[in-house]
Amino acid sequence: MPVRTAKALITVLGIPQKPIITGYKSALQEKETTTLKCQSSGSKPAAHLTWRKGEKELQGEQTRIQEDPNGKTFTVSSSVTFQVTREDDGADIVCSANHESLDGADRSTSQRIEVLYTPTAKIRPDPPHPREGQKLLLYCEGRGNPVPQQYLWEKEGSVPPLKITQESALIFPFLNKSDSGTYGCTATSNMGSYKAYYTLNVNDPSPVPSSSSTYHAIIGGIVAFIVFLLLILFIFLGHYLIRHKGTYLTHEAKGSDDAPDADTAIINAEGGQSGGDDKKEYFI
Repeated sequence: MPVRTAKALITVLGIPQKPIITGYKSALQEKETTTLKCQSSGSKPAAHLTWRKGEKELQGEQTRIQEDPNGKTFTVSSSVTFQVTREDDGADIVCSANHESLDGADRSTSQRIEVLYTPTAKIRPDPPHPREGQKLLLYCEGRGNPVPQQYLWEKEGSVPPLKITQESALIFPFLNKSDSGTYGCTATSNMGSYKAYYTLNVNDPSPVPSSSSTYHAIIGGIVAFIVFLLLILFIFLGHYLIRHKGTYLTHEAKGSDDAPDADTAIINAEGGQSGGDDKKEYFI
């Protein structure tokens, strides 16, 4: 009996190693262009590399494929070039290896970048609506990388500068009308400077209620309370009188029995006729 044989082709998948990102050495300056390279070995068939910055996809160059020395797996590489902005400070640049052996699992690595940029600043008053006699703090809120190390305060029309300090606040212990004007704050770092402006208008002091006004207000409150109590009392008294009926006898009722007229009835009543039934009149 002849022997039958069959052949089967078995493909062994090579799982790609975790990608490695190179090319980032130190902090980048705003608007600088940089190139990063990503590489992953050990995949079979060759893996495909993709780039993204945060959640945004980056367009990298086409994946390059090179056979490994073992002749069975492949090393893939890709690079991406982009210009950085201040919004990229602290961003993660991610390189991912996509391969059928991963079954949808993520095999990626990331490189966080630092971007140096010139400072910005804005002046914030506390309180927001200053009045004469109050204490006022003007905060110069500087932002940048690195953060500003020096703040220069000036007032238009005033020479020399008001203050040069590492603190960001200008303090007015007791505001006067003469403090009104336009103030400038220059925030400086080793990346540059930025000047912010604020116009201070000192309002009149808050009106303080006089003692006589307070006294009149107290008296008015007491009078209103008394009137309210009297009103409640009258309501209860009226309710009580409505619910209770009064009865009494009149002279006419006492002598009206068998009397032809009112005069006779009064005489009979005054004479005190005995044995007669008293008549009652009811008033509500």
